[in-house]
Amino acid sequence: MVKAVVGEETQLKLAEDRLEQSSTPVQVGLLVGKLSSSLDRGFVFDLVPTPPNDAGAPACSVVEPARDDKRKGSKPKSQPSDSSSLSIDKDWVAEHARQVSRMLVGGMKVVGMYIWASDSAFKNSNVMLCQTVMGVAKAAPLTESDWDERLLIHICYSPRRWTCRNCAVASNITSSSLRPCDFKMGRVLNSLQRFRCMYNFDIRLPIFHKNSSNLQTFTEALRHGISVHGKDLKSAKAMIDGNLVVNNDLCTSDGLHEVELLLPFVKDTEACSQKDTAGILDFSGSVCSFAYLNPKEPISQAVADIKDDIITSLQSRLDIISDEADGEAVTTETSGQQAKDGADTQEARDGISSETPASHIVLQSFRKTCSLSLPRRVLVPWLAGTFVCDYLQPSETFEVLKDRCVELLSMEAPTDNATILEPEIDAPSAVTKSFWDVAVPLPSASNSRSEKSGLDKLRGESGQKSSQSSNVNIMAAVIFLLLSITVGYILVFVKRS
Repeated sequence: MVKAVVGEETQLKLAEDRLEQSSTPVQVGLLVGKLSSSLDRGFVFDLVPTPPNDAGAPACSVVEPARDDKRKGSKPKSQPSDSSSLSIDKDWVAEHARQVSRMLVGGMKVVGMYIWASDSAFKNSNVMLCQTVMGVAKAAPLTESDWDERLLIHICYSPRRWTCRNCAVASNITSSSLRPCDFKMGRVLNSLQRFRCMYNFDIRLPIFHKNSSNLQTFTEALRHGISVHGKDLKSAKAMIDGNLVVNNDLCTSDGLHEVELLLPFVKDTEACSQKDTAGILDFSGSVCSFAYLNPKEPISQAVADIKDDIITSLQSRLDIISDEADGEAVTTETSGQQAKDGADTQEARDGISSETPASHIVLQSFRKTCSLSLPRRVLVPWLAGTFVCDYLQPSETFEVLKDRCVELLSMEAPTDNATILEPEIDAPSAVTKSFWDVAVPLPSASNSRSEKSGLDKLRGESGQKSSQSSNVNIMAAVIFLLLSITVGYILVFVKRS
């Protein structure tokens, strides 16, 4: 449970000035920060306003109460000075939280939401606010399952004050769902410690036969593989700056710390034979992970944040592929020469079109080699030397990246492209392979025939060379014999004369 919350003074003051200068009576947005279980404290790095929805309407508005003063001869009942309430587009705020969470690296999360409203409008909308916070928590879950609360900050403009509350998200909404907690402003971002890890992975997943009950699409198979790998990654040991992490000491040195993860040997791996599998899905690549740690947190927390960031990054890329499935093209490779009409007939027989998005392909039904490249992770400078991230498709440019940063994070787009980091040279990719492409090859009939023909060819060449060599030897012997006889006759004739 969070007992106290510290907000980054610089950013919160800027947000307060921005809200004060605006003419809007109400605004809703997200809290980007961190909840620390080891410190029982929450940290707020920035306030991110939720943009207008697709129709251009604001995500939050004030609802004035309906007054019935049409009764004649009766004195209207006295009403409170302000009985207005808030109307919030809960689904839109949740969608904003989902997309913002993709852009955060390790040690940064969407930890709740804020509301800029009058005191009476806030009090009259507790149920609506709790429902919105629960939607945010569901759209942007935290890694630690024991966190059953999020933060709700109320910025009141009459009178001007900041209040923070814990909102329980694991139970039904009651009068006790909102509980006050201590809140203050201070310096948070400048003291964060930085950690980086370049993680290489190679995951091989079996593709079972079509008659199996375990039919999976490309995306479902990758999602399952990422989930399983995440469990293995949790037990990995870590080395920071070349030193093995063995305890919960604090990190006392400054600068960028390099993290290396050491995966354990997998003992209980289920073996798959050719009878069970139709092929292999090979998912491999590199992930550049970043994490930020409060100096009072143990160094083991940085390792946990790095591991979480790796898995979250892979899942986010897969979510982007799924969201843009209609625009995705699947690369197919065919072996040998096949007429187009025959290929179309085969695709029709399989019920698969060449235009089928990757997320809809059933691997057991797709008889061709299929490959899919995930988006690259790009790091964008954010606040006080920290970075956020985004993912670029091969056809996207930095201009698309800048537009998303401005829209979703309400930040200034970087003017110098050189400040945008591209640590991942090759994006992670997945490709389907036949069983024998990855298994230990055994001599096949065709190989035996080719080897036999090769041996026969070698024998023929050897026999031909031997025959030629023997003929040369016979000719040489005959010539030597004739030469010897001739020399003998000459010597006899000379001696007689």
